[in-house]
Amino acid sequence: MNRTKSFATPIVGAIAPADAERAVAVLTLAFVADPVTRWTYPDPAQYLTQFPILVRAFGGGAFTEGTARHVEDYAGAALWLPPGKELDHAAIEASLPPGREGEFAAVFEGMASYHPQEPHWYLPLIGVDPARHRNGYGAALLQDTLRRCDQDHVAAYLESTNPANIPLYQGHGFQLRGTIQVGSAPPLFPMLRPAR
Repeated sequence: MNRTKSFATPIVGAIAPADAERAVAVLTLAFVADPVTRWTYPDPAQYLTQFPILVRAFGGGAFTEGTARHVEDYAGAALWLPPGKELDHAAIEASLPPGREGEFAAVFEGMASYHPQEPHWYLPLIGVDPARHRNGYGAALLQDTLRRCDQDHVAAYLESTNPANIPLYQGHGFQLRGTIQVGSAPPLFPMLRPAR
C-alpha cells in the first residue's frame, strides 16, 4: 500500500475586486498566530476587527492592480504589488492601534532601509488558512508570480514576519538580507530574490 501523499498542482487565480473580502478573511485566519501581527494587535477582539483593515491598507493596491492571487478557492491568498506601485502609508498608519506610534514608526523605518531601490515585485502579505496547511498552497502562490518576475527579469522582495516561513522563501530563491528588531517588536526578516 502506498502511503505517500500525492498532490495535484494547486490552481492559482486572480482575485476579482468583488472577492477581495474572501482574500481578507483567509489572510486574517492565516495571521492569527503570526508573531509580528499579534504584537501589533495583542487583544483578540482588536485583532479580529483591526487586522482586516490593515490587510486592505497594506496590500489593497494588489486588488486595484489586478495582482492579488488566490489558491484553491481561497485556501490562501497573496497580495503582490508590481514594480512602481507604492504602499498607502497613510492608510497603514490609520489601521494601527494607538499608543505605540514611536515603535511602529521605527519598525517601518527599518523596513524602508532594506526595501530595494531597483524595480521589484513586493509581497506585503501571503497566507494560507491554517486548516489547509501542508498542501503546497503557499509554494503555489509564490511560484505563480515568481514566474512572471523571471519572465520580466525583475527582483522580488518581502519581509517575513515569522521565522518559521524563512525556509519556504529560501526554497524559492529569496535571500535573507538582515533582521529588523525594534523595541519590543518581534524580529522581521527582509528577503530579496534577485532578478533572474
